[in-house]
Amino acid sequence: MSDVDAVVLVGGKGTRLRPLTLSTAKPMLPTAGVPMLAHLLSRIQAVGIRHVVLGTSYLAETFASHFGDGSALGLELEYVVETEPLGTGGGIRNVAPYLRGSEVMVFNSDVLAGTDLAAVVGTHRETEADVTLHLVRVPDPRAFGCVPTDADGRVQAFLEKTDDPPTDQINAGCYVFRREVVDSIPAGRPVSVERETFPGLLEAGARVSGHVDATYWRDLGTPFDLVDGSADLVLGRAPSDALPGPIGQALILKDATVASDATLLGGSTVGAGAVVGAGARLDGALLFDGAVVGEGAVVERSVLGAGARVEAGATVSDSVVGDRAVIGERCELRDGMRVWPDVVLPAGGVRFSAGV
Repeated sequence: MSDVDAVVLVGGKGTRLRPLTLSTAKPMLPTAGVPMLAHLLSRIQAVGIRHVVLGTSYLAETFASHFGDGSALGLELEYVVETEPLGTGGGIRNVAPYLRGSEVMVFNSDVLAGTDLAAVVGTHRETEADVTLHLVRVPDPRAFGCVPTDADGRVQAFLEKTDDPPTDQINAGCYVFRREVVDSIPAGRPVSVERETFPGLLEAGARVSGHVDATYWRDLGTPFDLVDGSADLVLGRAPSDALPGPIGQALILKDATVASDATLLGGSTVGAGAVVGAGARLDGALLFDGAVVGEGAVVERSVLGAGARVEAGATVSDSVVGDRAVIGERCELRDGMRVWPDVVLPAGGVRFSAGV
């Protein structure tokens, strides 16, 4: 696989993940103790791919600042900045001058998956495809566009979301391209692979193959998917070689302080320098660096941004607390509440809730 290039699209602004992405690029959000992108890079390295090109845009400088040239990961990383949004296809075409091999494996950066990457490339080669898509079977495909295939594994169509999907196969955000197909994508303008490139290939009679499986897969596009994906990594449900500690009910990072009688469950992560007070309870919680959970407070299925504080006796459930925000004593946050950075909610048993 050293002859295959990898391209990772990391340019999106992550608007669905606000307020977490107001100051952090989506792929750099802490996920089970490391940036989201680190889990994908570990899987790329493990399969033997060495040359990786990152297509960046929003907060582009943060990627190189953290990962450098990739040598610490056993990779060679290059960075290409989009000066204007180009979409998935345009982003792939934009990095074409940096590619070296005859095959290119492309990844969406906000997907956590467990598929066998070598097997996806194997399907591409065995079927002599122009493009191969990883398709994953999901229990409820109604929230996604569906991709039916025939008995020979040829993709038949790209269908929009529907309440009556004809297949349980969805686009999993991982593709293998012949280099010539990448070069054929129009340059210098926005292009969607889902709406333009792939349908155009079908119309032209190209071979578009599907590699279908039912492995672990999760789109980390919302804060609540981020929380669940992080918990799955800590619990060992999702695979990653980048986890900075053993799998289990909780992951506690360097210099964090956890009271001896605190309860940590559900794949919670306690970020570096974070504090969990006496009698506090975390269940499926994601605490960024420096977050504080006071005595007797409860945080469940929620994320606390860097330096955020949940004061004594407060409850945060299915909610998002931005960087440095403060949830006052005995407050309750529930039902999809999002608290913006630096906001201070008063003490006194007030309940806040909001749909997302």
